[in-house]
Amino acid sequence: MMAHKMFSVAAAAAVIAMGPVSIPSAGARPIVPSERRYEPFDTANMPGCGDLAPLTELQARFHERESEFWRTGLEIAAFEEIREIGFRSNGLDYIPRRYCQAHVIMSDARVRSVSYSISKDLGGIGDQFGIEWCVVGLDRNDSDAPNCKMAQP
Repeated sequence: MMAHKMFSVAAAAAVIAMGPVSIPSAGARPIVPSERRYEPFDTANMPGCGDLAPLTELQARFHERESEFWRTGLEIAAFEEIREIGFRSNGLDYIPRRYCQAHVIMSDARVRSVSYSISKDLGGIGDQFGIEWCVVGLDRNDSDAPNCKMAQP
């Protein structure tokens, strides 16, 4: 035990005797915008928050999940106050994502908030858009908890 303490003291004394040491820092990885990659992402053809295609896809996938998994029959009847809350918020070198929020009128006549993101080239075969969403109050497995905050930028 005493030998261990003496070794620790000796090691500390050796480090102090060396004086200030400059350790070169590892450089951060270079930022390459996704448009300049070998297989670039084309953000010009990315749908907007209020475009029909992503809203229809969100509506259909929500209905499928609610009817087949949760067995509620709950549906999104309409979208209101659609707005973009972020575009490429994670950085230029990540997969382009458009973050959106809206109010939805549900089939039970309740109005809820939905946060969703539209991702470029993440569709079925990689040539379309992908969509992820979270309806506040209906995130039953808390995958985007708390209150869908993790579905936002």
